[in-house]
Amino acid sequence: MKFKTRTPLWIATPIAIALTVVACGGSDGDDLIVDTKADSCSVLSSSGASVVVGSGVAGDPAAPEAASGYRLGYKAKHSSSYMVVANTPLATKAGCEVLKAGGTAADAAIAVQAVLGLVEPQSSTIAGSAFMMYYDAASKKVTAYDGRETAPAAATGYYLARQDQADPASAAPVPSARRSGRSIGVPGVMRMMEMAHKEHGKLKWNQLFDEGIDLATNGYIIPARMGAAIGGSAASLRLDANAVTAYFNADGTPKQAGDTAKNQPYADTLKAIAAQGADALHTGDIAKAIVAKVGQSVGDDTARTPITPGLMTLADLSGYKPKKREPACTTYRSTYYICSMAPPSSGGIAITQALGILENFPLSFYPPTNPSNEGGVPSVMGVHLVSEASRLAYADRDKYVADTDYIPLPGSGLATMLDKNYLKSRAALIDMTKSMGTAQAGNLGDVPLGRDTSQEAGTTHFSIVDAYGNVASVTSTVESSMGSFHMTNGFLLTNQLTDFSAQPADSTGTPIANRVAPGKRPRSTMAPTLVFRGAEPGEFVMATGSPGGGTIIQYVLKTVVGALDWGLDAQQATSMVDFGAANSPTTNVDGANTTLDTSALVAGLRAMGHTVSTGAQSSGISTVMRVQKDGKWVLQGGVDPRREGIVLGDGAL
Repeated sequence: MKFKTRTPLWIATPIAIALTVVACGGSDGDDLIVDTKADSCSVLSSSGASVVVGSGVAGDPAAPEAASGYRLGYKAKHSSSYMVVANTPLATKAGCEVLKAGGTAADAAIAVQAVLGLVEPQSSTIAGSAFMMYYDAASKKVTAYDGRETAPAAATGYYLARQDQADPASAAPVPSARRSGRSIGVPGVMRMMEMAHKEHGKLKWNQLFDEGIDLATNGYIIPARMGAAIGGSAASLRLDANAVTAYFNADGTPKQAGDTAKNQPYADTLKAIAAQGADALHTGDIAKAIVAKVGQSVGDDTARTPITPGLMTLADLSGYKPKKREPACTTYRSTYYICSMAPPSSGGIAITQALGILENFPLSFYPPTNPSNEGGVPSVMGVHLVSEASRLAYADRDKYVADTDYIPLPGSGLATMLDKNYLKSRAALIDMTKSMGTAQAGNLGDVPLGRDTSQEAGTTHFSIVDAYGNVASVTSTVESSMGSFHMTNGFLLTNQLTDFSAQPADSTGTPIANRVAPGKRPRSTMAPTLVFRGAEPGEFVMATGSPGGGTIIQYVLKTVVGALDWGLDAQQATSMVDFGAANSPTTNVDGANTTLDTSALVAGLRAMGHTVSTGAQSSGISTVMRVQKDGKWVLQGGVDPRREGIVLGDGAL
């Protein structure tokens, strides 16, 4: 089905946003202008030729790039009424097509997710989990949608630690907890998307999978990050015949970046979901195939490698329910209202706590130098303050946050953890001259919980604004790269349950909040975030988020601070050197952009007692802001130069 272009509401009404152009960066950072007169969301090359994203011709931003680690020269892109920013061009295009046809941000998110499961399987899957922060412009309401996986009903606190959960002498799952069936949770992303679509969709559900079906059926070019993930995971993928069919050549070698791949089982799965809804994954033949795959006890390799089976049942799958959560919201500097994801995510609480700490300091006095150059080099004091606030927030996160359906937050919940007086007392622990190293959790009452620092890994993020003013900020995950390596019906199954603590108690016997329990959702760091101007949702300012496992909090926090405190545009805030700290003496200073000299920053931090890591960070920040340009309100997009994404939207009509 081909979508027809519709006139965006923001253009058709008196409050129309001014017309301008949107661009996506090419491999050298040059602008590629969106061609809205083409049949699909296309770009114009520097020569003026129309290039369809995914066509493979010269100038196609979806063509695999050299693995540089950082793409220089990206500038903020502008759009008049709608915009999509995602970490792969083909997924961005799928969302753009939906918005161009008059769809909402909820509609576009489904199309993006369907394509991501095909072309970014190292980070996302339709049988995974996601969190969505959604702003409905008509009601001015923010909703937090929870599509996190759950543990099977048969799981206990020792599900990840023992093959026989009841036997203390039992061996650990093999080949490892991750590669075993024990790591695979009951998926939730598509039922979450279906819930959001019922409440906020405009286009028909079965219209939203065409791009994914077409790519899976007719072929797509394997992106660089996907190719690298296949090669890096080849040994584990070889234990699964379905993965071998999808990701290996006939001669047994792994497919590589630049190869053309097809995935007919995935196309068939998307067709089933389009026709039957999310139930296609949770009941019937596909559900039976998922349960059989989770229960597999030996590999498909010639050695028949033993695999500890998981205990998921058809009842677990059919009984899964997505949830709406109270978002973690706070005011910031009496100017902004910021909402992020609530538990079972710890990311939103950590970000809003850190901001509540930071508003006690004049951060605007410590901006980065030369922000026009890739966001600039952050200042020593700026990094110090943000990192110390992060340490304090991570300390509370590590102790108190888990699935609140099982382990409630202390006191009055979010209100207690985000209390301004409490956060002011936490801010008083920050020394302007030296790092605290490792922070202690705040005293929030008699809550006997052990500390858990387990983290997730393989994740993606996308931000969408539609022509009606609705906004979706979505972080979606497969957990570690290529998930559990188990595959069925064209899609990978996650290893999400390894986000639980592998042991139910710490070394002293104190229970850990993030322990496994039947039906429980593992703690996450994912933090899709929305920013508004004022004391409540209303005037949209910013949507952002990032993959990055346990460092997601750091990536999102530096982006929000960059935009709100330091006045960076969407691209500068996204591109700026990633920095921050979890609750350890180590402070991260991103080394991905080797053209920037961060030596003085590193020396200054070390002089304040920070242990500094300068390793390259792998954020995937996707940012959309609403800004004034030439006196007119427009959308402004920034895409992370550390990954493969682009910005697409409507241009001069």
